[in-house]
Amino acid sequence: EGIWMSCVVQSTGQMQCKVYDSMLALPADLQAARALVVVAIIVGVLALFVAIVGAKCTNCIEDESAKARVMISSGAAFITAAVLQLIPVSWSANTVILEFYSPVVPEAQKMEIGASLYLGWAAAALLLVGGSILCCSCPPKDEIRYPPQSRIAYSAHHSVAPSTYNKRDYV
Repeated sequence: EGIWMSCVVQSTGQMQCKVYDSMLALPADLQAARALVVVAIIVGVLALFVAIVGAKCTNCIEDESAKARVMISSGAAFITAAVLQLIPVSWSANTVILEFYSPVVPEAQKMEIGASLYLGWAAAALLLVGGSILCCSCPPKDEIRYPPQSRIAYSAHHSVAPSTYNKRDYV
């Protein structure tokens, strides 16, 4: 049983899958899992577009410091997508494990962890690693700030003693 369809292995070894008829007929945890996965996909795609805009090889943003901040925000969005992906996958795995070891659930209805959960964990791990790399490898460069120029006017030093030299002799 997944968040998009339910599959059953028949006694003949054939697998038969059926898409859920109505979203309203689903339990609340499956509805929440669907919503989190969809939001994770949207956040991941937005993070990808932000990363493209902030990449060093693009000219969308001229300022290097601003590019670094854009890449850090992209990394944070990838990490957010990873967490949003990890929640429903881990929740589903927990449900499968609890029901598998429950003596109340009949043997025919016990589920096992399938490839979809492993793919979900792998996707979350890749999003987390990629987002962390973007956050750590693109620190904004500190701008060198010089103190403001002094506004005190200095005048040239004038000699008090009269000079016997003619200034025109030295030109």
